[in-house]
Amino acid sequence: MNTVFKALADPTRRKVLELLRRHPMTAGELSAHFTVSKPTMSAHFNVLKEADLIEADKQGVTITYRLKMSVLEDALLGFAQTFGIGHPAAPAASNAPQEGTES
Repeated sequence: MNTVFKALADPTRRKVLELLRRHPMTAGELSAHFTVSKPTMSAHFNVLKEADLIEADKQGVTITYRLKMSVLEDALLGFAQTFGIGHPAAPAASNAPQEGTES
């Protein structure tokens, strides 16, 4: 979970995830949204890959990135649960007798 939150800490990486939420994009398409160098974008992509938030598909010289939403959802759910958010409600104990049992 720490690597996910490290990846999410940077606004550029959050924007990359937001863009990928719409649809898969090539490295060039993603880079066009930012005013940083290609090596800097590559470093951002590597952090996101290390956190398992995106996957890369290389076809020749073109790399297409896809968001791995389930990993992001799992990390956020795990984080919320550390604060007691998102736990399923425990069934209420009932004092009433169950069908087929005596009171």
